[in-house]
Amino acid sequence: MKNRLSYNLVNTFWLLVIQFFLLLILYTVLRAGFYTYNKSLFPSVETDDFFRMLWGGVKFDVVALLYLNMLYILMQGIPLLFKYTRSYQKAAQWLFIITNSLGVALNLVDYAYYPFTLKRTTGTVFSQFANEDNLTKLAFDFVWGYWGLVLLFVALIFVIRAVARIVIVYRPVKLSIPFYTAHAMLFLMIAFLFVGGVRGGWAHSTRPITLNNAGDYVHSPEEMNIVLNTPFSILKTLKAVQFKEVHYYSEEELEQIYPVIHRPSDTAVFKKANVVILILESFAKEHIGALNKDIQGGNYKGYTPFLDSLIADSYTFSRTFANGRKSIDALPSIITGIPSIGEPFVLSIYSGNKTTSMAKLLGEEGYETAFFHGAPNGSMGFSAYMRLAGVQHYFGKDEYNNNKDFDGMWGIWDEPFMQFMAKELNNLQQPFFAGFFSLSSHHPFRVPIQYEGKFPKGPLPVQEPVGYADYALRQFFQTASKMPWFDNTLFVICADHATVSHLPEYKTSANSVAIPIVFYHPSNKNLRGVSDKLVQQIDIMPTVMNYLGYDKPYFSFGFDAFADNSSNFSVNNISGTYCFFQGDYFMTHNGEKPLSLFNLRVDRLEQEDVLAEEAQVADSLERNLKAFIQQYNNRMIHNNLVAP
Repeated sequence: MKNRLSYNLVNTFWLLVIQFFLLLILYTVLRAGFYTYNKSLFPSVETDDFFRMLWGGVKFDVVALLYLNMLYILMQGIPLLFKYTRSYQKAAQWLFIITNSLGVALNLVDYAYYPFTLKRTTGTVFSQFANEDNLTKLAFDFVWGYWGLVLLFVALIFVIRAVARIVIVYRPVKLSIPFYTAHAMLFLMIAFLFVGGVRGGWAHSTRPITLNNAGDYVHSPEEMNIVLNTPFSILKTLKAVQFKEVHYYSEEELEQIYPVIHRPSDTAVFKKANVVILILESFAKEHIGALNKDIQGGNYKGYTPFLDSLIADSYTFSRTFANGRKSIDALPSIITGIPSIGEPFVLSIYSGNKTTSMAKLLGEEGYETAFFHGAPNGSMGFSAYMRLAGVQHYFGKDEYNNNKDFDGMWGIWDEPFMQFMAKELNNLQQPFFAGFFSLSSHHPFRVPIQYEGKFPKGPLPVQEPVGYADYALRQFFQTASKMPWFDNTLFVICADHATVSHLPEYKTSANSVAIPIVFYHPSNKNLRGVSDKLVQQIDIMPTVMNYLGYDKPYFSFGFDAFADNSSNFSVNNISGTYCFFQGDYFMTHNGEKPLSLFNLRVDRLEQEDVLAEEAQVADSLERNLKAFIQQYNNRMIHNNLVAP
């Protein structure tokens, strides 16, 4: 007893602090052990890289330990007297030992299991083994085959037992109002720290931490498994969407119906033009006058006068759609050619799959690559995703480094941040690839004080800040047009997703995801006009790569929007329902059978379901949708998202 630490008044809180700190050390040791055990599978990890991964892993360990010890923390933190009884503290100790031994066991299992799966175990493990009738034999085989890990586990249980008993909790000698006040305040502080810990931060712009956030600390997706820990991976994917492998077609048939490996033509000549992708927050197609000349008898003006004028000198399409409903869906779709199906790709259990991207492909050809987003670095998980996508430089609120232009909510106002971007682009070596994601046309839908009353408000709150973002875009192009790189740059302008609609033409299932997709190259006078072709966000990558004449095979789920082939389609998945566009038709499908079919050419408002009358059309669309599902599901499951 004498050798153990003892505290009064707030000793249970000291106990929690000391135990949590020791558990973080234990998890760091387990992470180092995981890397050492599987070192041959991570040949590119240097010493500096490894220490950065150890440091980054602490954030994920905090989340895992908070979840595992949630009940224990409540038991020790509750500001009531009965927690000091011997039986209560004994029960708390056993809870601590059992839950943390489980966490250690899960980490040790992945020492051995990782070489077979090349990813941390996720919540899908329960469904994977649900139908096994020989679990006892499998467990025995594991114990026998990896007896060294079993012995290590037994030793670590004794370590956890020692941590559980490191502070002996005594009942305070004096109970008083200050005692209960102190305990109540400390309990509230623990609750506050708990919420921030499990989310990965307290900022409103911080999304709850997910597997993909490990990308902030690595160079390649497989290295994310060093940063992560197994309890975190399982807890964060318990409700994850798990795809089922399907085989509707043979591989030869699938290649004919829907190839996803894009191969260059024999005449391809790589023209190293700069590429700038401008992704505009909530810029639904509804807001843009130039793309709605058939609305309100041709009198509809919209809220984007500058973008309207730019479209006149650009190449665009009359039917353009997002592949998702959220900002987090947009980046993989646009930069990587991978749509989100069922749940955002970057939050899915497949987010650690090896992928390619425009940035990565062009970076390998000597392009300097950058991404700009005016929010605090780490917001929305963009910086982590960009690192995995091969982007070399990330510019956020931290790099802007001037809080006087902070909008008070999300980040730097679009106008000053886009001016900052224009100047930073001037510092990049040509050719370069750059992406930008705006933020001012986001809830709570405000504009800078000096511009209040300058832009039409419209019937939707978002339309006034859309006008401001359009103005910021005008100022950016005025600055960029004076730069030496401007004429040799392909600009792609699109939205991340659509928004709530006012016009009846956009209050439909199909047009609820309608967005602009515009290609503008100042020096290419032939890149002008409007096509009636179906185009989606995932088409941007192959369109850009083929426009540049990229001369190597690459992977993308999208189509080349400039190709003559008109058999392309557009697809998204909203709450488990596929929305499939091809030709004049729009079909909804539950993954097993069609639910509805509309001819948008003659029925823009989707008032007449023609599924029964147009069975052959539905069959044709379903054939292509099944090809998409087979390519998507099977390639996700088998981590096959790059060109061979």
